[in-house]
Parts: sequence; structure tokens; C-alpha cells
Amino acid sequence: MSNHAARYGSSASPPPARTSRQPIHADPEFHSISSSFRRFGITATALSVGAFLSYVLLSSFAPGVMNERLTGHLTLGLALGLAQFAVMGLTAFLYVRHMRENIDPVVRRLRARMEEQETERRQVPAGRRFGAW
Repeated sequence: MSNHAARYGSSASPPPARTSRQPIHADPEFHSISSSFRRFGITATALSVGAFLSYVLLSSFAPGVMNERLTGHLTLGLALGLAQFAVMGLTAFLYVRHMRENIDPVVRRLRARMEEQETERRQVPAGRRFGAW
């Protein structure tokens, strides 16, 4: 039984520790935040650009539909144009929330681990210190 299993009472081995020579991009947590960031970015971009593109295509190829009056001087085209601001605001809000909840905590953990390893690497062993002249 390994020290980890004996200490924590589980038979599962701990995740492999990143050595000072191993780059950060080899860490499994780095891969998880990269894929999460990429997935969110692709989805948010596709939805935002899709909303804008559908507005442009409707304006170009269905002007009769876009000129439909909803109330008073408000047309469907004007309402959809104003909705573009809401779509962009919602996209920005979701991006900030996603980063705060899913990406930032993992980045802080990775940064702390890297700084700790860098500090350990920089420390000179006691036998290698130079004495006073």
C-alpha cells in the first residue's frame, strides 16, 4: 500500500505530481481548463454570430418581414436590431460568469502550485551554501 493510500485510506493513487522540468501544458488540470474555455468560446461565438447573421440575412432577403409593425413605429427589424445589444450583453455576462466559476479557481491552483515548485527549486540545499568570507 502506498503512503498516500495508507495516509488517506484509499487505494486510488494520487494524480501524478508535476515535476519542475515538466511544462504546465502537460498538467491534466491545464488540459481541462483549455478544453472548457475552448468549448465555451466556440458555443458563445456561434450563437452570437448566428444571431447577428440571421438579422443581416432577414434584413437583406426578407424586408417585408422586417418592416412588419409590432406597435406604433416599432417594427420587427428595429426590435431585432435592438435585441442584438441584449445578445451581446448576455454573451459578455455568461463569459464572465463562466470564467469566474470554472476557469479562475483552477488557474489559481495551478499558479500556486507553480510558484511553490519554483520556490522549492530556487532554494539552495544546506550543504551547498557558501559560508561567510
